[in-house]
Amino acid sequence: MNRTDRLYAIVEELRAISPRLRTARDLAARHGVSVRTVERDISALQQSGVPIYADVGRRGGYALEKSMSLPPLNFTAAEAVALAVAIARGGDGPFAQAGQSALRKILAAMSAQSADAARQLADRVRILEGPEDIAPIPIPPEVEQAVLARRVLRLDYLDRSGTYSTREVEPVALLHGSNGWYLLAWCLLRDEPRNFRLDRIKAIELTDRVGTERTIEMCRPAEPVHEVRMISLG
Repeated sequence: MNRTDRLYAIVEELRAISPRLRTARDLAARHGVSVRTVERDISALQQSGVPIYADVGRRGGYALEKSMSLPPLNFTAAEAVALAVAIARGGDGPFAQAGQSALRKILAAMSAQSADAARQLADRVRILEGPEDIAPIPIPPEVEQAVLARRVLRLDYLDRSGTYSTREVEPVALLHGSNGWYLLAWCLLRDEPRNFRLDRIKAIELTDRVGTERTIEMCRPAEPVHEVRMISLG
């Protein structure tokens, strides 16, 4: 069993017995690895957002927080792989790491048979990358956090005319255009909405200040951009 399969198996096992505990020694024996390896696996799962907690003591162990776990999901293998493909193709989009975390949680909540079928199907779907493909520029985590919590950003920015400036902005939305991702924000220096191409941001600082809540409709972009179509959650 490789590490990825072992991580999924550990989550599924803890989910099945929750709220009871499973010791690191028991998990190590079940998966044929050392206790130290299990501890590293648990730490990796916790860092990725899986709600595993440790109960220390002689009878302690690990458990999955029942209120934070999902019941078995009736996702088909094709549905799970469709989500994986969408996440892989949107690797430079907002909250890409959160998408990977969500997919891991979905697989962990699926039945073992369905999850195995999804992994087998995923192995038969590949994304080809030619030599001309340009590696996508990931959205800075500071921008994601700013949009999520409406936090003011301090930017060092190089505009299309080559002018360099430092300014503070209140984030409004993320837009996608022909030149990649843009941050639509209210520029406090100009006191008007502006689009900032993410690949032109040379330095960025996330401040503790919360900006004014504004909608896209309230802010007409100063620089033409094709807005990404509305994202639907069903």
